[in-house]
Amino acid sequence: MLPTGGGKSLCYQAPAAHLKRLAIVVSPLIALMKDQVDGLREAGVPAAYLNSSQTPTERAEVLRGLGAGRYHLLYVAPERLVMDGFAEQLARANPAFLAVDEAHCISQWGHDFRPEYRQLRVLREWFPGLAVHAYTATATPPVRADIIVELKLKNPAVLVGSFDRPNLVYRVRPRTDRLAQVLAAIARHREQAGIIYCIRRAEVNELAAALARRGLRALPYHAGLSDDERRANQEAFVNERADIVVATVAFGMGIDRSNVRYVVHAGMPKSLEHYQQEAGRAGRDGLEAECLLLHSGADYGLWKSVLGDPPPPGALRKLGEMYAFCQDAVCRHKALVTYFGQPYDRASCAACDVCLAETVQGTDTAAVTAKILNAAAQLRGSFGATHVADVLCGASTARIAQLGHDRLTAYGTLRGEKKSQVRAWIDQLMAQGYLARSDAEYPTLLVTLSGHAVLRGESAAAPLTSAVTPPAASAAKAGTPSSSREPRRIPESTRAPDTSGVADEKVFQALRVLRREVAEERGVPPYLIFSDASLRDMARLRPTTLERFREVKGVGDWKLETFGERFVAAVRQACSASSSARE
Repeated sequence: MLPTGGGKSLCYQAPAAHLKRLAIVVSPLIALMKDQVDGLREAGVPAAYLNSSQTPTERAEVLRGLGAGRYHLLYVAPERLVMDGFAEQLARANPAFLAVDEAHCISQWGHDFRPEYRQLRVLREWFPGLAVHAYTATATPPVRADIIVELKLKNPAVLVGSFDRPNLVYRVRPRTDRLAQVLAAIARHREQAGIIYCIRRAEVNELAAALARRGLRALPYHAGLSDDERRANQEAFVNERADIVVATVAFGMGIDRSNVRYVVHAGMPKSLEHYQQEAGRAGRDGLEAECLLLHSGADYGLWKSVLGDPPPPGALRKLGEMYAFCQDAVCRHKALVTYFGQPYDRASCAACDVCLAETVQGTDTAAVTAKILNAAAQLRGSFGATHVADVLCGASTARIAQLGHDRLTAYGTLRGEKKSQVRAWIDQLMAQGYLARSDAEYPTLLVTLSGHAVLRGESAAAPLTSAVTPPAASAAKAGTPSSSREPRRIPESTRAPDTSGVADEKVFQALRVLRREVAEERGVPPYLIFSDASLRDMARLRPTTLERFREVKGVGDWKLETFGERFVAAVRQACSASSSARE
């Protein structure tokens, strides 16, 4: 178990390359297979995949290569693994081990259960002596135990890395104006890569079109598009012809573009596992990145309807945990790490809205809580949260006048507060269990038994929180707070190299241009040539000899021989004007 970008693929790729024997990798995603195989081939490792995107001729060629012992890694979908006759072909190839990627898919308690993964249980019968490895980024302790049972693992070594991603800055905001808030996030990361997640396809289309009208290189991605359009948009993003993908959760699994500098959730995900996985697609290169989550109380109801009746086992519990994460004013890093069963001992992460003091507790929230609960009680559970907020804010609407709600004692008791803030407080009280939604077709707001106890003075509610003004776009850089606050400090191991100098930035941009040219020549994504972290290191070191180039992060013998001369020449050319090259 390692977080997204933590190096799980390397755990099975490196042994296969070292042993020079076949490893079978089970993967549920066509995009993941192609990207991984492309990357392996670029690194000089013979690899192939079998999936439904290939023609019969292409699949036949791969099978011939399998029989000839041509590959060190073969990626297959779980359905293909159990097809008639395929096990016999694998047995003749004498594989060294089997790796099951996205292993949480085998557990009905996991966030992304896939019935076809259940068929993998027969592997133990077919290959009783074969080592089986399982990999996942998102499995709580119960899911880990279920994976062991379902794959019939025998006394396995359970290796769990740290789930913390200290280079990610987590921010959680009530959604007040989706487009304006998304544009502000993009402005903090101009001309950098980002992913924006929406819950519904219609929201994806609307937001992608709005961004495109503003001249941004944004493309949509969801299951309602044709296969060709989805593939084209994904490839445009991976190959840096587009900066932004607006997507449903259908996008991202297996996308290895390492320099995604921000991920925005324009709606609340349906579980913390989904959030960890989706937000984790930012900053895979180890450099700093921002994860912004915009939420509304309506998101809970939307997901509840999407999940169906009855919902999958545990789905509503996971949805409630996600909802509570949005409302609680606790360190975001700590909340995520402890959810996955690990301790978090740092007093401050210095990398989330709570620890950066962008979310604060009010000094008199007990009075605010009482006013909100009193208004909901006076409305007798017959109206929704929006109407309750209008009453509290003293709104002069025709409906309030018609119903006589302007004569309630609760009317206007929070006059002067923004309606969006009052709605956020209502959401927090629901997350704390003092308010609840009815199960009616048009949900209304009810005071719970705990809420009535607070109203009677028998217990005290937890403090409410408010969001302070977010960092100014002009002051923010790669998700950092505004210059008026103490600069963020992240661990040395994840800190980006100092590239603040103009010369360094010019070298970096020149290297990006060359990287794109080389990638187009070879027909692979730019990140497979070099990551941004490697280019930043080149810009810092400015190597003008191959010996010096060998010291750059991510440069091994193969990349030195394949790309060294061209990138060293680019460094020389970029540095010649300032005569600042370092030998």
